[in-house]
Amino acid sequence: MTSTTGYALVTGASSGIGEQIAREYARRGVPLVLVARRVERLEALAAELRGQVPAEVIPADLSDPAAPSHIAAELERRGIAVRILVNNAGYGVPGRYLSSPWEAHATFQQVMVNAVAELTWRLLPSIRRFDDGRILNVASFAALMPAADGQTLYAPAKIWLVKFSEAMALENADRGVHVTALCPGFTWSEFHDVTGTRSKMRVPAKMWLDAAVVARFGIEACERGQVLAVPGWRYRLLGTLARLMPHRVAMALMARNSRKVRPL
Repeated sequence: MTSTTGYALVTGASSGIGEQIAREYARRGVPLVLVARRVERLEALAAELRGQVPAEVIPADLSDPAAPSHIAAELERRGIAVRILVNNAGYGVPGRYLSSPWEAHATFQQVMVNAVAELTWRLLPSIRRFDDGRILNVASFAALMPAADGQTLYAPAKIWLVKFSEAMALENADRGVHVTALCPGFTWSEFHDVTGTRSKMRVPAKMWLDAAVVARFGIEACERGQVLAVPGWRYRLLGTLARLMPHRVAMALMARNSRKVRPL
């Protein structure tokens, strides 16, 4: 029997912004489906959050093209209806384009683009059955700036996610579905540990965001129906300046500052 209470499904829920989004939804009384590769972490988080809400665990590696269909089939098997989808899972491939094998780039695109598109396609019918369905796509401030030197496909993938969110917002507005692209800047999480760039980062302390604050900001923006959400006034100011200045000037500034922030 399918549940009548809509669940929030969060990918990449084992750490960072994804974990904090799951915690914030639990605090709001929304039952959860937690998806990620690291089963032990998912189980530990689910056990903790079950004191507040029902919490299901579906281990899945989104680099596997079969993962979205597996997740959808498992939801159907368990009778779980998804009202909120949070596409959060992601990572970066450090270095310049030719410094990594093509297989690494192909896997990256599978996780960051293909899996997001397919999982959304498979779960959208469930989301639209509710009067207040939500899709929260965790993009990046990198989508709003000229591309940096290194991590070549990261900004393009996040730009795609912003445009995908805009299109989905327009397509589903008449069904009461809010779609938001959350675009945080540098956030305290395991992101830079996974890519091995933590020790190389040269970012002023005031530019780092707290993952719990980012999660709450994104959820509240989605509830308001805000399509593009940029946490932190400094990042909103930078985004405005980048839009106003000539593109060649913005590119020149990015070229000068890329290695200062993240040496290759």
